[in-house]
Amino acid sequence: MSVDPSLPPALAKIVKRFQSITDTKRRYEYLLWFAKQLPPFPEADKQPDNKVVGCVSQVYVTATIESGLVHFQGDSDAQMTKGLVGLLIKGLDGLPPEQIARVTPDFIQQTGLNVSLTPSRANGFYNIFTTLQRLALTLSAASSNSFPTQQLEDTVD
Repeated sequence: MSVDPSLPPALAKIVKRFQSITDTKRRYEYLLWFAKQLPPFPEADKQPDNKVVGCVSQVYVTATIESGLVHFQGDSDAQMTKGLVGLLIKGLDGLPPEQIARVTPDFIQQTGLNVSLTPSRANGFYNIFTTLQRLALTLSAASSNSFPTQQLEDTVD
């Protein structure tokens, strides 16, 4: 199976690695590795505004934009779901919002994980993915609508 050439490099690398793992147990271990790679999520950010809607587990994600690139943080109370959060963050972090918006969630089929995810986890994966995309686009729109302070002062005078 080949890797979609339109995938961002980090996500393509993750997909390729999953494709090289034939044992289901090892795939789960690799997914759990992503959970362990997530930095601690601030307790203060575990609030309703940052909660991913439609997940059985408690999932929280935040995003910031710096120099036109989006950076994500996330957490979940369930290790498998936390692994999915980690996989998505590792694959999408540090990209421009427009590139994140162009990624489609069907890359999960290329990893082979889709056949071993329960329907609720597959749905959770999709909800986390679309939440990250929405956050990236919201940040992009907010940053493109902001005016430099000097320009704002000039318009008031």
